[in-house]
Amino acid sequence: MSEIEKLSFEEAMRELEATVGKLETGEATLEESIKLYERGAELRKHCESRLREAEERVEKITLSANGQPTGTEPAEGL
Repeated sequence: MSEIEKLSFEEAMRELEATVGKLETGEATLEESIKLYERGAELRKHCESRLREAEERVEKITLSANGQPTGTEPAEGL
């Protein structure tokens, strides 16, 4: 498991926002900018994956006849 994969969604989003901020200032060298961009792309990918997993879990929540949550069904691939 990579360092990024260990991050929670919130941690990855904070780091992604900080990375974008650094890129927007234009103060980084070309080489630093490339590394920041690559890191940002990996963070974005991780965040999208975590969001997709959460959406699948929410979609699988089962409801009773009166609309109350009764449990969950396992999502495919989780």
